[in-house]
Amino acid sequence: MHIVATPIGNAEDITLRALATLRGVDAVACEDTRVTSKLLARHAIAVPLLAYHDHNAERMRPLLLERLRQGAAIALVSDAGTPLVSDPGFKLVRAAIAEGLPVTTLPGPSAMLAALVLSGLPSDRFLFAGFLPPKSAARRRSLTELGAVRASLVFFEGASRLASALADMAETLGDRPAAVAREITKLYEETRRGSLRELATHYAQAGPPRGEVVVVVGPPAAAAPATTDAALDAQLETALAEMSLKDASTAVAAATGLARRDVYARALALAGRGK
Repeated sequence: MHIVATPIGNAEDITLRALATLRGVDAVACEDTRVTSKLLARHAIAVPLLAYHDHNAERMRPLLLERLRQGAAIALVSDAGTPLVSDPGFKLVRAAIAEGLPVTTLPGPSAMLAALVLSGLPSDRFLFAGFLPPKSAARRRSLTELGAVRASLVFFEGASRLASALADMAETLGDRPAAVAREITKLYEETRRGSLRELATHYAQAGPPRGEVVVVVGPPAAAAPATTDAALDAQLETALAEMSLKDASTAVAAATGLARRDVYARALALAGRGK
């Protein structure tokens, strides 16, 4: 089985090796036959198409595996970007590997890596976290788990949820530098850079952008010098005099580099002691 990264949205970017492979296989498994047929027609490739997507994967997977067992060569493509990255191809490839069936990949465009490059943020260490939960409470819980990761964070996000997701990132991770890239390698490619709060404000006012969206968030700031309990208490008391407990904890955590949950716990203790 051949894992082919095919840029359906921008057919000029497909590699010569990928085209040769698509011409030589017995069938192409794809998310949407209507989309993939346009790519193949543009390059005069006549190969049978088989739909393989979230809704039919359980039914189609055994059929594809059986064809592979019989010696058929099948190419797996996605509508955009790299197969297996946030799509059901992972289970098919895992099953093929478990049976000892040959699998190879033909690398091509990757929105995740392209966005990281375009962001201008540190790329020596990064974590791809896929799609965050659509609901704010669950999204913040996921972001809290990722907050201590000392690497740039890369997310896919739906355009309609972009502004609220950026706001949750700013609240949970702190106001880190970030970038929003959309329609990468296409005609209306755009990368907007700024702090998380700046970006959240922009998209709240401008409305959802068009196209596929990738968000890159910079790593946490380097840890500040150790803060003594007395110094922490002093900063919290000053902040609590002007802010809510939640906002004071967030501000002091950002200033000291301490974990927000630890600062919040200390702020709770101070607030209780003052009663």
